Amino acid sequence: MSTDNPLPPIVLTLAGSDPTGGAGIQADILTLASMGCHPLSVITAITVQDTRGVQDFMVIDDEWVLDQARAVLEDMPVAAFKVGMIGSIDNAVAIAELASDYPDIPLIYDPVLASGRGDELSREELIHVLRDVLLPQVTVLTPNSVEARRLAANDDEDEESLSLADCAKRLTHLGCDYVFITGTHEATRDVENRLYDLAGEIRADTWPRLNGSFHGSGCTLASAIAGLVARGLAVPEAVKEAQDFTWQALRYGFRPGMGQYIPDRLFWANDDASEDDDKDTDTP
Repeated sequence: MSTDNPLPPIVLTLAGSDPTGGAGIQADILTLASMGCHPLSVITAITVQDTRGVQDFMVIDDEWVLDQARAVLEDMPVAAFKVGMIGSIDNAVAIAELASDYPDIPLIYDPVLASGRGDELSREELIHVLRDVLLPQVTVLTPNSVEARRLAANDDEDEESLSLADCAKRLTHLGCDYVFITGTHEATRDVENRLYDLAGEIRADTWPRLNGSFHGSGCTLASAIAGLVARGLAVPEAVKEAQDFTWQALRYGFRPGMGQYIPDRLFWANDDASEDDDKDTDTP
């Protein structure tokens, strides 16, 4: 076997494990592979869940998280970090410490504060720590509108009163290079997604709103951005292409259980993929 084959871009994802394969680190691995990347995976939490929601989760000790990450980082060249569910204050501090040791590696963070059904996965104390130690090191933050308001709001402030532009302004002032806010949860006919940097809005994209509920759309979107950045795309172009990939994955999604649909990240390899837009799916 030849040893001269070029390396694919390598992306390290740190996230919780989802036994359904719909979200979490399993979604990251499938998406990154579809982007032509080689995924490395560090487990931050183990969940008990099905396609209807999360029943329980166990956070992995922060030393184990760091040991998992450092072992592969010392062995292989990593082109991007993707961070999902963190699960604890200790893990937030550990991941921030890790990122500070590799400041040249872009960090794409999907702030998983709740499951797709709404199950709480992050407490307010953790959110304060994220603002202080991790967000200042983030290259691209990918919250939905609910997460953006929760991360940006002050303790005595009504989250609903914040505009998304104000949220983005606050989050970029905390140190995020880019904030990409998805509009699935907003009361608009189509889904409106917007990318911001410190100077303001960079791009706005509108996508037809597909019906229903989906499990893992945020993980898919953030991982696609990470994979495309690892392949050398500038952030605005990576965001554009990642949205298209995610929307197609949702359009061709399937319902393996009794709950939400799961994105088909391998839709491009499925000759029998249906073009039925009436499926009960969600949007990026």
